[in-house]
Amino acid sequence: MKTKTLLAALALALMPALASAQCIKGQHKQAASCQAGTSWDAATGACVSQPTG
Repeated sequence: MKTKTLLAALALALMPALASAQCIKGQHKQAASCQAGTSWDAATGACVSQPTG
């Protein structure tokens, strides 16, 4: 009985580490938000002014 309890506790303790390891792979990308009048430039990795006219 103690072995099963120990294994269950170990599995529950490792769950957050396993979940965060999957996010590190870069599959999930968060959209950048820029101020009004600017847009995201993926090449530079920054917000740039939008040309007018």
